[in-house]
Amino acid sequence: MEKPYVIGMDMGGTNTVFGVVDARGTVISKSAIKTGTHTDVNLYIQDLYDEMIKLIDAAGGVEKFKGIGVGAPNGNYYTGNIEFAPNLPWKGVIPFAKLMAEKFGIPAALTNDANAAAIGEMTYGVARGMKNFIMITLGTGVGSGIVIDGKLVYGHDGFAGELGHTTAIRENGRLCGCGKKGCLETYCSATGVARSAREILASSTQESLLRNIPVDSITSKDVFEAAMEGDEIAKDIFAFTGKILGQSLADFVAFSAPEAIVLFGGLSKAGDLIMNPIRENMEDNLLPLWKGKIKLFFSELKEADAAVLGASALAWEL
Repeated sequence: MEKPYVIGMDMGGTNTVFGVVDARGTVISKSAIKTGTHTDVNLYIQDLYDEMIKLIDAAGGVEKFKGIGVGAPNGNYYTGNIEFAPNLPWKGVIPFAKLMAEKFGIPAALTNDANAAAIGEMTYGVARGMKNFIMITLGTGVGSGIVIDGKLVYGHDGFAGELGHTTAIRENGRLCGCGKKGCLETYCSATGVARSAREILASSTQESLLRNIPVDSITSKDVFEAAMEGDEIAKDIFAFTGKILGQSLADFVAFSAPEAIVLFGGLSKAGDLIMNPIRENMEDNLLPLWKGKIKLFFSELKEADAAVLGASALAWEL
């Protein structure tokens, strides 16, 4: 009998979201656990099992499931391993797909979390029908999935598309969790926005609502809320972030000539505050042959659904 369900799982640096998905791409049920609080991957998998099995049992039990698809930072599609992920608490090489398959008793497959989001967007979202686009995920880090001629780009080792670790600032760039300096991720992720806030507040005496918050506790959400209340420093932070990301997007266009770039993740909730400076700076830095031709979208899929659905697509292939 054909098994009617799979699990799609989106592992982020902060939260892990997972859901039961049917063959039509409907997320039947969904839940989440914290990622970053687990320093032992085996305890993380146990907590994941405890929550996930509730959804599995409610859908009729594990015998109804074809497999589990996982989108994870530094997830290698070829090996099923998570390898040296800077935003996860477990270092080195983790045979994650193997551990999941052993724990749940069903097959598991793995890819990079941003690649999973790109697959979900191409199948169910604003990139439906597109054969050339780039997905940029703006969360705890900056990830990317690159689709060329209708195929996701994996490269020879499974790690193609680490655009978050391209160098955005070459002089005195911020130290990244990967060990490099000046990575795009250190400026244009949610954590990068918080770092910008601390730097700009320290270098200015201008009044700001952000000064009412302990400086080490400022989050990107705080910056967004202050900007929405008209705070000039908060708006400057988004302008700075959008400038760096827009300049980098212009470079990415020169690489793959995409029809569109899709922005996904928590930071995209800032709307025009982030989109306007991104679009302006991307257009200013594009070669003339691409000016006015590259579409820029926010994902229209529900929060985390793009990655959950994309990861679920891996499980149908098992």
